Amino acid sequence: MMRHDLPRDKWQKSSYSPDNGGQCVEKQVTADGLVAVGDSKHRDLGAHTFSPAQWQAFVAAVRDDDLV
Repeated sequence: MMRHDLPRDKWQKSSYSPDNGGQCVEKQVTADGLVAVGDSKHRDLGAHTFSPAQWQAFVAAVRDDDLV
């Protein structure tokens, strides 16, 4: 699901994103407990939201290099 109503001051930039103004992935936990993930360069496009379990499964798959 896409969200466009998220507070701008709650975003946390990924530790893997460079500090040189490049492409940045950000996330925040919404008031209703979802994990929102978006692009800092295009916040106007909104953010994808996931349940905490979905987000944890995705992060685990990335860490395990288990994406198909």
